Amino acid sequence: MDVMEAIKTRTSIGKMREESVPREVIENIIEAGTHAPNRYLTQPWRFFVISGDGRKALSKVMEDIVLSSGVDIQSEVGKKKLEKEINKPFRAPVIIAVATEVTENGKALRTEELGATYAAVENMLLAAHALGVAAYWKTGKACYDSKMKEFFDLEPKDEVVALIYIGYADMDKKPTSRKSGKDLTKWIEK
Repeated sequence: MDVMEAIKTRTSIGKMREESVPREVIENIIEAGTHAPNRYLTQPWRFFVISGDGRKALSKVMEDIVLSSGVDIQSEVGKKKLEKEINKPFRAPVIIAVATEVTENGKALRTEELGATYAAVENMLLAAHALGVAAYWKTGKACYDSKMKEFFDLEPKDEVVALIYIGYADMDKKPTSRKSGKDLTKWIEK
């Protein structure tokens, strides 16, 4: 699959089978992330692979985040929110958490470090697609909570920017239509 085909046919797959993904495939996906552009070659990305019972530990962190948010877990809405968060780590057999470890070198800006990590995530999504593996990039309030940072042993200045759910698709999904680049581009030639 060439790169343009991968870009145009990649889509987020939300339903995955429990079938495990070989470690070598996961390592190749992560390796693709490390080839993203980054200013001053800071390589600010960090990867955490969560699988098996590790998903239970992540589920517990997500539960703690909901419980500390002030949600009324006695209400139906609160119960549903708690249940939804607790079950998220079990959507896929593997989750790769991607974080930005912000460099304090006096040169690279925080925004640039985050941007480089987002580029790493895109490389990973394209690699997964090219390797025949489904992937789904998720974030949400829980990603940015201090408890999540603690779980991954990150500093307060660092950020979790993605939970990439990885597995084999349990659904068919065609890529969504997108606006044409022509419709979103302004040429400035004078």
